[in-house]
Amino acid sequence: MIEVRDLYKSFGELEVLKGVNLKVQKGEIVAIVGKSGAGKTTLLQLIGTLDRPTRGEVRIDGTDVFQMKDKELAAFRNKHIGFIFQFHQLLPEFTALENVCIPAMIAREEESQYTARAKQLLGELGLTERMHHKPNELSGGEKQRVAAARALMMSPDIILADEPTGSLDEKNKRELSELLLQLRKQYGQTILLVTHDKELAQMADRVIEIKDGVMKDEK
Repeated sequence: MIEVRDLYKSFGELEVLKGVNLKVQKGEIVAIVGKSGAGKTTLLQLIGTLDRPTRGEVRIDGTDVFQMKDKELAAFRNKHIGFIFQFHQLLPEFTALENVCIPAMIAREEESQYTARAKQLLGELGLTERMHHKPNELSGGEKQRVAAARALMMSPDIILADEPTGSLDEKNKRELSELLLQLRKQYGQTILLVTHDKELAQMADRVIEIKDGVMKDEK
């Protein structure tokens, strides 16, 4: 599903990734761990096509994504990749329902269809009574579930989660860990997550450490 080949990324003279290779099978949950500054988030951003590498390849379901031009790549990302960020990245002026609808709005899908899909997702995540609330009216755990619903909106093949429990208390951390397992079971997504949370990492099928921009042995 995901294949990273000899991936390098530099910012000026700073080389952050130094020849990373990684394969993730369809339906796997893989956790990437390592100290701050090791290159974890940079790797996730490249796999998510939010940035381009200095050199190397990222293939998603056989497609060499960086052979695409920017507009084509943006459309591919919107359709195939869902994101869950540490601080939710919800638009404060929009309701939970509207936030979840954004990927489908960008894709210019039919409003009645994507609204029904968003309501279904929010219902499955226990947020039926909260869908018309704005982010400042939601708890941290509720915001993260809204973010998960938004990530699922386009039925993507891949979910990328960057420190998804970083802003949550212990109760909501456990709930999010259970949610990620539920998503894989229910929707069959491939999930790649970056985390400092040892408990969250342990629920993954594999844990891979990145150190100084290089992949270390699996744990």
